[in-house]
Amino acid sequence: MTQFNLILLGPPGAGKGTQAGRIVAEYGIPHISTGDILRAAVKNQTQMGLEAKKFMDAGELVPDSVVIGIVKDRLQEPDTAKGFLMDGFPRTIPQAEALDEVLDALDRGVTKTLVILVDEEDLVRRLTGRRICRSCQTPFHVMFNPPKNEGVCDVCGGELYQRDDDTEATVRNRLDVYRNQTEPLIDYYDRAGVVARIDGAQAPDVVYESIRAALGPAGA
Repeated sequence: MTQFNLILLGPPGAGKGTQAGRIVAEYGIPHISTGDILRAAVKNQTQMGLEAKKFMDAGELVPDSVVIGIVKDRLQEPDTAKGFLMDGFPRTIPQAEALDEVLDALDRGVTKTLVILVDEEDLVRRLTGRRICRSCQTPFHVMFNPPKNEGVCDVCGGELYQRDDDTEATVRNRLDVYRNQTEPLIDYYDRAGVVARIDGAQAPDVVYESIRAALGPAGA
């Protein structure tokens, strides 16, 4: 049986969440988000979860050594037998190297790194166009899902506003962080020959067809 041990990379606004949902549904593999498994480990009071809680309670970043320990625990759960989709980890070269060590120890390896590519100015337009209703929290987008009346929620008539993390300055800073910290991973996985570059500027259905072409059939 082919294992689909996948890593999903792409800048903020590239549409990773949309594509991740479709991948895990078709390929029958779990979506492993570090935020989710961190919270689960803390809730379940695993050894690594208790270690992470110390840092979180102190308002500090959870160190890589603890995060990789939680990832290792998660990769040994039975639902990962057919593979996994890793999203949000690794973010840096040292994290990628640590993940490789964990996978080696489990006699596994990354089979494909999917990189969704979108032009930076397109990303800025996508991310800065989001508007949220102050009253009912319904999301809109000035380009893709505009309200009938500008600034007014279709659902409840409330005021639409732009969140602080959707302003252009914040968005460009997030993209800078991605470029400096995470983009080098593309070269790292290129050297292993497992990168598939996906044009994320296309319609979501077309993007997914490109992903399917890169991965091959689910039942292989």
